[in-house]
This record gives sequence, structure tokens and C-alpha cells, in this order.
Amino acid sequence: MSSFTLLFISILMLSSCNVVKRVKDGEHLVISNSIIADSVHVSNERINNIIDQKVNSGIRKYFSTPLKLHIYNLARPNIDSILDANILSDSSKVKLRIAILSKKQFDKQIESRRNFNAWLKRTGEAPVIYDEDKTIKTAKNLRKYYYSKGWFNNEVTYDVEKDSNKLAKVTYKVTKKKPYILDSLRPIISSSAIDSVYPKFIRATLLKKGEQFDEQNYETERERINTYLRNTGFYHFGQDYIRFEMDTINTNHKVHTDLIIANRTIRGDDSTTTEPFKIYKIKEVNIYTDDNFDNRFKAITDTATYKDINLYSKEKLKFRPKALTDAVFINAGDNYSDLARSRTSRYLNDLQMFRYPNIDFIENEADTTLTANIFLEPKKKYSLSFDPEINTSNIQTIGFSFSTGLKIRNVFRGAETLEISGIAAIGASKTRNDLEASFFDINEFGGNIRLTIPRLFSPFNTDKIIPKYMSPSTIINLSATSQQNIGLDKQAISGVFSYNWFPSNTVTNTLELFNVNFVKNLNTSNYFGVYTNSFSSLNSIAQDINYIGSDESLYDSSLSNSYAPADDFISDVLTGNTSLTSNDDDFTTVNNIEERKERLTENNLIFSTSFDYKKDKRKNIFDNDFSVFKWRVELAGNFLSGISSLAGAPKNDAGNYEVFGVAFSQYFKTEIDYVKYIDLGRKNVLAFRSYAGIAIPFGNSNSIPFAESFFAGGPNDNRAWTAYNLGPGSSKSTNEFNEANFKIHLSAEQRFSLFGAFQGAVFVDAGNIWNALDNVTDDAATFTSFNSLKDIAVGSGFGIRYDFDFFVLRFDVGLKTYDPSQSDNNRWFRDYNFRNAVYNIGINYPF
Repeated sequence: MSSFTLLFISILMLSSCNVVKRVKDGEHLVISNSIIADSVHVSNERINNIIDQKVNSGIRKYFSTPLKLHIYNLARPNIDSILDANILSDSSKVKLRIAILSKKQFDKQIESRRNFNAWLKRTGEAPVIYDEDKTIKTAKNLRKYYYSKGWFNNEVTYDVEKDSNKLAKVTYKVTKKKPYILDSLRPIISSSAIDSVYPKFIRATLLKKGEQFDEQNYETERERINTYLRNTGFYHFGQDYIRFEMDTINTNHKVHTDLIIANRTIRGDDSTTTEPFKIYKIKEVNIYTDDNFDNRFKAITDTATYKDINLYSKEKLKFRPKALTDAVFINAGDNYSDLARSRTSRYLNDLQMFRYPNIDFIENEADTTLTANIFLEPKKKYSLSFDPEINTSNIQTIGFSFSTGLKIRNVFRGAETLEISGIAAIGASKTRNDLEASFFDINEFGGNIRLTIPRLFSPFNTDKIIPKYMSPSTIINLSATSQQNIGLDKQAISGVFSYNWFPSNTVTNTLELFNVNFVKNLNTSNYFGVYTNSFSSLNSIAQDINYIGSDESLYDSSLSNSYAPADDFISDVLTGNTSLTSNDDDFTTVNNIEERKERLTENNLIFSTSFDYKKDKRKNIFDNDFSVFKWRVELAGNFLSGISSLAGAPKNDAGNYEVFGVAFSQYFKTEIDYVKYIDLGRKNVLAFRSYAGIAIPFGNSNSIPFAESFFAGGPNDNRAWTAYNLGPGSSKSTNEFNEANFKIHLSAEQRFSLFGAFQGAVFVDAGNIWNALDNVTDDAATFTSFNSLKDIAVGSGFGIRYDFDFFVLRFDVGLKTYDPSQSDNNRWFRDYNFRNAVYNIGINYPF
């Protein structure tokens, strides 16, 4: 019997449990709620959430089993009576158990049964018993909802269908009738200053003549008007001063609206007065640069004035005035503005120089002006971090690493941040053959220097293109790493010069003006020691054509890491010195192995420019109804190619330019990533992801560097395949790392609550990688036309997650649903079983 059959039988058995086990006689379990408006079933989640008495939750929608209800039904409603009747009331039983267990253990056993019963009740969910009062309440709330949307004369009734099995279905019927339409809007404004700006703020009104009445538009309009006036200088204005009065009597379903804005109310100790609202201007701006508890009684000793902003310090001023005034959007002579205040607060926080910047406004009694005081408490100039780790991996038995970092704030007195970090790691490799060699034969060392400048570091004035309210910054990053006995033993040096800015609360832009990355492989002779599958293929072919004996190997064991015989074999095959010809499949295999070896062992020099755009509409970590769009475009090698061409630099034997003896990479790369979450209510979320990326080599390159290529599979990709194991295309590759330069990925996942902190998910992943417009000629691995889309792999499965609040621990089971590496008529559900499933453990959600 298969695992799926056992699972199906288990689900049927669970479904057969009596869901009305805890439903008393005369009561009915609510199993269905429906809303029908004008004979049309309402599926809108917002409207269905109005229902006060919802059905039991759990996974009933997916497996027809209200799991939480079944868990609750396992609990005994009268556990104390049962314990008393079965055990505690029988003194002989009590004495016997105490003699066997001891009094302490006996008491613990009784208490544990009570606790387990309580846990079942907490984890489960009590049956939802039909309640007439709650049904009446729901009907009233539905009427209010449709009234708020303009159907003032709507009617709501309900029907309850009860059966002999103690089950009930509730249907709400809504008759909307004719809606009311907005007609006139008349302003009644008490303050002349507000009345004078009315023509400006009313242009963008949401209350448009001819549209159906919507109560939410009135509330949003109040917020919009309040925001406008608060940003126009009305310092004392508040949303409560705005109200709407509507007339619908004998108007033929038309709504006449009065917009009423009252005068300011001033409440004294024993009296209340009113006066017209006035526009307040900023008289002066003061920045207190070292405000903290320790120096609260000290006198100010250092002052400066820059761009009409006064800076005060109780010690020597540690910041250049411009560094702080650039963060201030409140200017003397301007009208008061909430927007200027929030932008100033945000910019000061983005500097990461101060603890909780505070902005106070003091009203000057002599006139309608304000003094803005900004209080700053600097963080410590130096902070040091240490991070030791012990780990294991697929290449090392045990490893130890230590990283440290030093952060220096305000390093050049311009609110810059300098971060210096380093890492050192040693480990014992699993493939260590030389017993005389050091036990810790793996090592990695690296360092990084990062400078963050809170402005665009440029010889040109960029304020008109990227104004300072977008919080622009410049990042200069330099890093170097060296690895030994890890892969091909690499040394890497990289440098990045980038600009970052935030056009809005949801949009982030990053321009990497220069990104230089140089990678040097130090131990290319050990290529086949790392990529053992390729060596095994060569060895098998050499034995098959009698190049070597059936018990011989292309590895020279007399020399450490000597795969020279393998290189000689490749050379003999490709130069026609073996029995293989270019028409043989084995010849093609050897040629592909050589091409891959050349690409993965070559040194890389990448000099690129890129732009990243990200629009994230998620409001907070609890928001489950949002979208995220990311787009990246990168161009590499054009600058070096242009310089080489202008300088008349010579080309190497392959026809490529070189810089420092390395042929630099030249390519175009772009990626698009879109994620959408749909909140279905009651902790049910439907999540989608779509991704596409392509990297096209040209000019000085005919392939993409390994670090810039794409891979498929893994816990955050197509979960039915392990990382790097899927593709390219329909090829049956046995490479340790499958990669290509074109990728498509799609995912859909339904997430739902199980019980307590446990959550469940069912998912479908689809996608693959291909080679396109490069030097790979294998038809199975290349994307030639839209017909290649038939090679999109499909995986499906389910998962269980545990929410720790600050992160989610995830376990997913991926099953190969459609495998393009199989023959055309044998791709669907070929290995769809737990034996061939991929089990993924991850932190947080896959997307």
C-alpha cells in the first residue's frame, strides 16, 4: 500500500469523527454561512467578515476536516469529575498507585492529565453553536454596510436550515434597492484663512458629483483635507474640526452635502473660546547637537549658524554644520508643515547617528510664528562586534569561524559611518587523504571596509534630480577574501561605488555606478577533485573505448591531486587521437566537459554598472495583503571594452581584450521579480511569486561567469529538486552544479493556520533554467523557441511551519509532478512519492 493511500485513509478516518460530539441536544453546529445580494452569491472577503458567527476554522476547506474542532472534541468537558469517579474516589486505587509511583509522582500524573485536557481545549476550537442573537446582529451589520455604500433603503433577511444531525446552514439575503448618488457639495467655512485656500484643496476632492455614495470616501476626504491644511501652515488644525452634513429628503436618491469647517476651540481652565484658524510660519530653527541626561545642567559652549539654522553644543561641536542642516526640512520663513517635520525626523533617523531625535515647536505669543527646536542625542562613536561560530557542511567535518567588526560613526564629521570587518575560518575537510597534513586543512580569510556617506558624493549638484527628502546616500565598499581547500581555492577582490535613495515610502532605488569584482582560481589542477561527476563520466568513457584498462583510472595516485591523465585524455579525444569522432555522443560529452572546465577555471574580471528598483507595498510585518515588485538591470564590460578599443589594446588568441592578463566579462543582465499576497482572512494567505532573469554575453565574452549565472531548485525555489539539481532544460545532467543564463520561476502557495503556533501550506512550484544566446549548443539545455516552455518543471507539495514570532521555522516536502528530464510521454507523476521527494528545511517563508 503506497504512502498516499495510507494518508488518504487517515484523512477519511479523521473526517468520519463525529463533529457534533460536543453539541448538546437542541443545539446546532453552524457549518455554512452564505450571503446573497440581489440573487448573486457574495464572495467578497470584506463583506463575509461581517458575519459575527463564523464556522469552525482549521483545514476543513482543504481536506473537508475541521481539524481544530476535532482536537477540541478530544478533550473531556468534565475532566475533574472523570478523575474523581475513576480514581480519586476509590481510596484503594489511590493507595495502590501511590505505592507504585510515590505520592509526588501520582500527583504529577493527575495534574498532567488535567493539563493535557486543558491543552486540547486551548489548541482546539469549540464548536460554533447557532445563536439567534448573533444572526440578528449580523443582519443589522450587513444592513449598515450596504447603507454605508449608498444603498440607504436596503433590506436584509436570513434563513436558517437545521437538520436532524445537529447541523445548521445560515443564508443572509440582501435586497439593495436603488443607490443614492452624490450631487452638490457646499462649503461652510468659518475661518477666512481656510476659506481662501478652499479652491486649491477642493480640486482633488473624493466627493465627485455623479458617483455613488460611499461613507469611506467621506472619511478619507476628512483625512485628505486635514493633511493639506496641516501642511499649509495651520498648526493648530485637527481632523475633528471637519464634519459633513448630508440631505437626502425628497432629493430623488440624490445626496446634497455640506462641508463644514469650524473655528478653532481654545479651552482654558474655566472657559472655552473660539477664534479663526491662522497660518503659522517658522521663525527660527535650533539644533541641540548633544542633548542627553548626563549634560542636562551644562551650559552651551559652542555655537554655529548655517543656512539660517542655529546649532548649539554643550561641548565642542562634533559635526560639520552642513551635515546636520542637510537633514532638516524645516526652514525659517516657511509655513508650518507636518510633511517637513516627518521628513526631518526620518532623515535624522536614517543617519543612524542619534537616539530618538526629538522635534518640538514653541509658539511665540507675540505673533503667529513657531520656533522649531531639534534635540539630538549622539550614539557612541565606536562600537565593536564579535561573532564566533562552529559549523559543519558537505565539505568539512567541523569548522570554526570568527568575525569581528568595528563601526565608527561621524568619521569625517559629516555624519559618515565607517565599518571595518574581518573573518577568519578554519576547518577539517572530509576528503583529507594525507594523514601527515594538518588536521585543519581548510582556511578562509577576508576583510571588508564600508563607508556610508549620507548624501550623493558627486562633483555635480544632484539636488534637482534626487532631492534630499529622498534620503540619498553613497556607499563605498571594498572587500578581499582568500580560500584554501575550498573548491578551486579562490582569491577575490571587489569594490562597489553605489547611490541609494527613496523616492517614496514604498520605493527604493539603488544605482551601482561601479562594481568591480576580480576572482582568481589558485588550484585549477584540482578541478576534477571538486567536480567528481565530470571525472567519473570521463573515466567511464576512457574505459569503454579501452583508452585505459577497466581497472585503471585517469587519476594519478602517485601525485597529490594529479588529474593530468584526465586532461591528456580530453586533449586526445578533441584532437582525434582516440577512436571517438565528432559524431559520437561520448565525443560531445567530453567536449561539453572541457567547455565547462574552461569556463569554471578561468579567472574572472567583472566591471559592471547596475540599477535596482524595488516597490514594496507591505505596511508592516503583520500585513498579509500586499505586493512587492523588483527589477534589476546590469551592464558589464562596456567601459573596459571602450577603453581597450580606444587605446588600441591587443587581443589574445581567443580574440578577446585582457586587463591585467584576464579577459574581462561583457554581458547584459536583467531580472524581474513580483510577489503578491492575498489575505483570505482568519490567518489564511494565498501567495504568488513570478520571476524571470536572463544574462546575455556579447563582445568580449561568449559565456556568463559562474557567479552571475542562474540555478534552479532548493528550499526557496522549486522545492521538488535540490539546489543546482534542476535543468538546464530537459537535459539529464549529472553535474554537481547545474547553471545557465536564462531562468523562469513561478510559485503559488496557500498558507493556513493549523493549531497554536503551527501553520500549514500547500504549494505548486514551476520553472527551469536554460542556456540562451551563449556558446552552449546542447539542444536539450538551450531555449530555442516558445516550444522550450514544455520543459518547465513542476513540483508540488505541502509544508508545516512553526511561528516563533521573530522568525518562522519551515519544513516543506516537494514532490516531482512534471519532470522534463524524462521522456516526453513519461514526465507526469513519474517519481511522485515520498521515496523520491525532496525534504526542505528553511528559515522564514520561501518568498
